[in-house]
Amino acid sequence: MKLLKLEPSSRIEGRWLVWLDDGTLLRVGEADVVSFSLYAGMELDEEQLEGLRQAQEQAKMKHKALTLLSTRPMSQRELERKLSTRPRRGEQTEEQQEQQRDMAQQVAQRMAQVGLVNDREYASTVVRHYSRKGYGPAKIRDELYRRGVPREFWDEAMEELDQGDEKLRALVEKKLRGAVPTREGLKKVSAYLARRGFGWEEISRVLREVEQEAE
Repeated sequence: MKLLKLEPSSRIEGRWLVWLDDGTLLRVGEADVVSFSLYAGMELDEEQLEGLRQAQEQAKMKHKALTLLSTRPMSQRELERKLSTRPRRGEQTEEQQEQQRDMAQQVAQRMAQVGLVNDREYASTVVRHYSRKGYGPAKIRDELYRRGVPREFWDEAMEELDQGDEKLRALVEKKLRGAVPTREGLKKVSAYLARRGFGWEEISRVLREVEQEAE
């Protein structure tokens, strides 16, 4: 296969356009141009072509990773999962899917190496976010797990959690909306707080105080 034309992209800095004599257009990074020693008129064998196709896929995945990270922070594992997901996956062979996962892992690791992904900082971000939303420790740990945050960062992040009764008390009063706390009403509040990840012991303690104050 002959490389007919090689030129830098006018839209994306660092991207190069590789035109082949069969009409194929490949988009690769500047480092790939240097690595493959590309030039116009070059004859490419099958191994070189496959390498360029892989380079193109990796360049696309890096661009996708940067786009994802520009919208919100995420863990390395979460980014890896999103990069591994492609539409119409059923059209891929098992080997292609495995290559996709390996490439996603490499790109996510690279994002962490350059500081665009930081699992320790992200763990703290998740804890603060869900704490402000009124969720308890169990629910927050569920979110840390769901978002792929390594467990080694959980305890340190959870130390920032405000677990005082004042916060729980505020949630109880908000749920009661000024109504006199009845046994049935407190039961519903208890279930609500449990769903938000608070422990039974702390729920019971605060609800007993509310009930005693109403007597």
